[in-house]
Parts: sequence; C-alpha cells; structure tokens
Amino acid sequence: MHLPLVLPVILCSLTLGNAEVIQNTFKDGCPQFFYKNTEPSGIVPKNAARICQRFNNKYQFATMYDRDLRIPLYSAYVYERGVAQRADWMIEPQLVDRKNSKEMEDEILTKIDKTKLATSQAVNSDYEGSGYDRGHLNPALHHLDGHASESTCTLTNIVPQNGRLNQGLWAHYEDATMRQHTNGCQTTYAIVGVIPGKTTISNGRVNVPSRIWAAACCITATKGVRSWAVIANNVEAGIVDPITIGQLQGEIGKYTNRGVSLFHKDCPINTLANYFELEDENSLWTINATDKAL
Repeated sequence: MHLPLVLPVILCSLTLGNAEVIQNTFKDGCPQFFYKNTEPSGIVPKNAARICQRFNNKYQFATMYDRDLRIPLYSAYVYERGVAQRADWMIEPQLVDRKNSKEMEDEILTKIDKTKLATSQAVNSDYEGSGYDRGHLNPALHHLDGHASESTCTLTNIVPQNGRLNQGLWAHYEDATMRQHTNGCQTTYAIVGVIPGKTTISNGRVNVPSRIWAAACCITATKGVRSWAVIANNVEAGIVDPITIGQLQGEIGKYTNRGVSLFHKDCPINTLANYFELEDENSLWTINATDKAL
C-alpha cells in the first residue's frame, strides 16, 4: 500500500464562531448530525459537556467533551468531500461559565481570565512542546463549506495524537479511504472518537488517548444502509484496522463499563469493510461475503 509522504498541514488564523453547550441531550440542540437523530449511548463521562459547534450562525457538528480529561470523547458530523480551510485555534467560553457567550473565541483574543479558561478546558499551550499533534476528530477536510471546515479548529475537537499516525495512516483514512467508502452514499453520518489512555500531557492536564476510532453510517439510493468502522492505537507504529461497528462498540464499552451503541438500530453493525483492497471506481466498496459478526 503506497501512502502519500507529503500531507497538508492544517494551520489553525484569526476567526470567530459560535457554539452552544447543551444541558441534557443533543436532541435539545443539534440532533441533525446523528443518523435518525439518535446520539450514541454509553459514552457519557461523569463531567460531560455536549457542545453544538456553531459557526457563521449555523450548527456545524456536535461534540461530547470530557471536562475532567480535557478532551472530546467523540465528534459527530455529516461527511462531505471537501478541502481543508485555514483557521485559528479557538476555545469554548461556555465551558468556563454557562452564562458566557455561545460564540467560540480566538484563544489569543479572548478576554476570559486565562486561569479560569485553562481550568475549564485544554488550551493551546497544553500542546506546545508535548511531542503530540493537535489531532482533529472531525477533520477540516470533511466539509465542502469553508465555514464548516474552519469550525473544526476548536480545541474542543482536538486530542493529543501521535504525529506519525496523524500525518500518515490516519490521514490516509480521512482522505482516500473515506472518499472510497462514501462512493454511492447520499448521506454519510460520521462519528470519530477516542478511548482515553493512562498517560497525559501538560503536567497531567490533558489525557492522551490510547486509541482513536471512526465509524460511519451511509445511506444509499439503491442499496439501503451500509456501515464501516476503523480503530488505531495512538502510537507511531499504529495501524488503522477495519473493524465492525459491533466490535468497536465492545472495545469502547471496555473503557466505559457500559453497553455502547453508536447509531440508530437501523444502521448495520456486523459488516466489515475490506478497504485496503480497494483500487478503482468499479471496486470502491466490498464487504465480507458472509456479512458475519466477528
């Protein structure tokens, strides 16, 4: 498998946006980013913040944020084949105080007390010199609209990710593999998340995920609903392994100690995509002939 050696670097300049912290469930704010308006179950941390990420007066995606670990556990969005836009790193004022503005703010320009800000969430300095990339869950290149792409450059959508993985095999999955998988899809609901790890950066402030995963549910015009998932260890030699959604839910459940469901029940969970063998437009989608649960 030949992978691109040079990949685009997402530089996150001055930009402002909107976001809203939802108190109960995403149904109260931005259910449109989940297949049949159904958010995942079994992935709610003790100190959770559901964030409807809004930019340019429009909701762009949804994030489940763990306030204690200072990382998102997942971001959910509708996939589009796009091009990454330049933006600056932003923070979420409502994580400091729910009375604050719903608008994302440039971290450098915000007037929020820096100590209170750093207590409530990860900040840019947490990543500086850490040895890890600022890894997007919802990638900037998964959006056609420039504002939607820019909105992904919020630190509430970022985790410490091994640079070799982030810029190598994971970037290949985000770009080439997702383009292949979504061939024939009318709408693709994507959820990208992490399994927290036992190490941290910034003197224990920010958790370093042990694994990073992605799952998608694709609605087609003639072949019904299909799905796929992948998972990777967050290390330099991490491999992006195909996995069924059912298997992925089991892996996440080992961390949460709860039953996990990522999508509405109409999304199949036992199909395995053989994407490493895809080569051309006539063979962009294959699944095990037996469609078996592993």
